[in-house]
Amino acid sequence: METANAALLPAHTLMQRAGLSVARLALALNPHAQTFWIACGPGNNGGDGLEAASHLRQWGKSVELTWLGTPERCSPDTRASFERARASGVVIADEPPARFDAVIDALLGIGATPTEKSTAASKPRGTTGRLAEWITLINQHTAPVLAVDLPSGLDADTGVAQQPAVRAHATLSLVSLKPGTFTAQGRDCAGDIWFDPLGCDDLAIAGLQATARLSAAPLPANRAKAPHASHKGEFGDVVVIGGAPGMTGAALLAASAALHAGGGRVLVGLLDGGSLTVDTQQPELMFRPIESLVFSHAVAVCGCGGGEAVRAVLPRVLSTAATAVFDADALNAIALDGNLQTQLRHRAARGLFTVLTPHPLEAARLLACSTAEVQANRLEAAQQLARRFACCVVLKGSGSVIAMPGQVPQINPSGNARLATAGTGDVLAGLLGARLVGLRNDDAVFTATCDAVFHHGAVANDWPANRPLTAAALLRHL
Repeated sequence: METANAALLPAHTLMQRAGLSVARLALALNPHAQTFWIACGPGNNGGDGLEAASHLRQWGKSVELTWLGTPERCSPDTRASFERARASGVVIADEPPARFDAVIDALLGIGATPTEKSTAASKPRGTTGRLAEWITLINQHTAPVLAVDLPSGLDADTGVAQQPAVRAHATLSLVSLKPGTFTAQGRDCAGDIWFDPLGCDDLAIAGLQATARLSAAPLPANRAKAPHASHKGEFGDVVVIGGAPGMTGAALLAASAALHAGGGRVLVGLLDGGSLTVDTQQPELMFRPIESLVFSHAVAVCGCGGGEAVRAVLPRVLSTAATAVFDADALNAIALDGNLQTQLRHRAARGLFTVLTPHPLEAARLLACSTAEVQANRLEAAQQLARRFACCVVLKGSGSVIAMPGQVPQINPSGNARLATAGTGDVLAGLLGARLVGLRNDDAVFTATCDAVFHHGAVANDWPANRPLTAAALLRHL
């Protein structure tokens, strides 16, 4: 995309804009820094660094610049930036400085050789030589790091990090946002993400593999604007099926999330033989025998703590539920049964809507591959699942990927490691159940799914750092 945009502009224009943007952000993030180490690679990413060096030098900063390129072997744009840097008084050194206050990583950007993807033995190709030495030094130093366009060593499409890869405090994405900065190891490598389209706003959204959802519609928990004569039936039924022996809590978490996220009625079918007839803490939940539940006009949330018992009820849910969310043990059962997979694939043709919420291991089981293959290209794995089963898929993890046939995949930027605790996935399943009530077209289902995933992660973002986030606390704050 950058190459296409550069071809539409006068020579050197895009690199000049990029260098100025990098210098401005570097100064804004580090206003008191006196010495900047700018580590430049041989490609155009290095050219952006050279261009930034000119501005920082002109603004009175001390610039220590190292460059892996040469004027004879670089692109015309990079050569022009090299000449501008030299004319402004920037000295290019062979080795990194002994002391510096801030670092600009302009080593690789998107110019890194892509890693091999989707093979069982694929591993990121490691950086070597001076490049590896400089990346290691950057990571070992305490100075704040600004990565130009992409942290060096990170795959722009998959978020898979080579070894070593720069771990930046901030990344300035240029022209377009890079999917890899939002998922897999990208979240840890990129730090805070800034974006400058460099005047290519209309072109920046063309041909995107995925987009990041940076906001979401409000949760419909407040019904103050609903008609005064409303009744609970108008807000839809959510039916939760799960809670095999020893796992009742998973079903109750999902049901409670559906209740607090706006479901009109929440019915619960436990798979442990009917241990509960009422939840005294949540008497609003309606417990029913599994065989009495009707799914044809409800959203079924199936699998939360379902164990082996969920397999018996899956054929009826797959064939009759108007909308279904399959999570956890329901996904494991489907992965092991070809007939259930066939039923799942046929739901879309019958006008029924489905959302799958696998974590990487569950996704691997559904795709008959390894977890490493899923994580090597999360975006492709989510899309592959969506195509195979003709449904909406939430591939959970760092930068959850939401994919659906006919939709541009979304990478969710909210959430953090506080969600890595038992039960948070059950809360998400219940939240999805409530958000999907009454939706009868693909666009609405996809949008509601993206919004629910965003809100689920946003609670973790806002959670106090000194307090653990449990699943019960998560659902109370949705």
